[in-house]
Amino acid sequence: MAKRRPSGDGTIRKRADGRWEGRVIIGHKDNGSPIFKCVFGKTQKELLSKMHSALEEYRDVDLSEDSNMSLGDWLDRWLKEYAAPTLRPNTIRGYERTVENHIRSELGDKPIRFITTADVQKLYNNAKKNGRKISRWKYGTELSDSMVRGIHMLLHEIMEAALKAHLISKNPTEGTTVPKCNYPPKKILNDAQLDKFMEAIKNEPLWHDFFYTEMTTGLRRGEICGLKWSDLDEATGLLKVQRSVGANCEIGETKTETGTRTILLPPSTLHILKERQKTAMTEWIFPSLLTPENPVAPSAAYQRLKVILKGAGLPDIRFHDLRHTSATHALTSGVDAKTLSGILGHTNASFTLDTYTHVTTDMQKNAAGIVGEFVEEIFGLKGAANEQEA
Repeated sequence: MAKRRPSGDGTIRKRADGRWEGRVIIGHKDNGSPIFKCVFGKTQKELLSKMHSALEEYRDVDLSEDSNMSLGDWLDRWLKEYAAPTLRPNTIRGYERTVENHIRSELGDKPIRFITTADVQKLYNNAKKNGRKISRWKYGTELSDSMVRGIHMLLHEIMEAALKAHLISKNPTEGTTVPKCNYPPKKILNDAQLDKFMEAIKNEPLWHDFFYTEMTTGLRRGEICGLKWSDLDEATGLLKVQRSVGANCEIGETKTETGTRTILLPPSTLHILKERQKTAMTEWIFPSLLTPENPVAPSAAYQRLKVILKGAGLPDIRFHDLRHTSATHALTSGVDAKTLSGILGHTNASFTLDTYTHVTTDMQKNAAGIVGEFVEEIFGLKGAANEQEA
């Protein structure tokens, strides 16, 4: 086997055409022979400047022979070997769409080790301006800032894996300018609207229990669809949340590790489920209306929600906004963030507080008012007492 010279080592020579050429060892093939990066300059001084930059870039870097593969080939490998074994099928499908629609089409043919930060920035800019394949009345062909940020986060993870696999010398997504997440304000049902919604579901014999449970637990859509009777302990009122139903009705794990949790049901919800279980004919608490051996499809729940909202003259909100509504009313009713975090399956209480800043800000104002009145009362009493002594 050929003797290895350290990566970052380089040589220079003057070519017959008068230009200066430098070669820097940036890695080694499987048989031990070196992989070179060549740089050129019209003068020796220009070349030495380029050589210095190349030596710094590849210092302590030892790329593998696979560093010559295209980004497209690496995308295929990453999806198959890195993503598929650990992620849910629905998540994989989302990644595949992002890869095909925004990443492969821009940079798929380029060798992975030649992709620069400028290449990645151009990808983001193009995605922002023309990333939507079908023009929509609200956005046209532009992608939202959050979607562009999603592309960045995925590509960053893909290139970070390439870095660890010795395919690139640095992650080209570093140093790019990425839009901040400008999520639209959360839509929730206010007190009057919530009362109206709860009245409306009373006229939904097939869906009442489903939406009542949702409003009193704040479960994610896939989580409530995936509940089984074996998850319910009637004696204690405890409900285990340990699976989720995906968009195509595949059964998978909860969104996060903390999503697998046990919650205590409100007495009214427990009573409804106990009554429901008396006539249950399937393992699912909320089975499909057409195929009871399967869980209710998340899409069916979404579509029914839209019908109920329209019929009741309520705002057109997303299913996830029912979760926001439940959490918001829990906080304003005095449920502490730590407890609510456990109920919702959030990673920690700080995430819950960050998610519901609009609520906690109002709560802080109320608390400040209460404390202010309390202090004023104390000082007022003390002032009166002092005047009497005088």
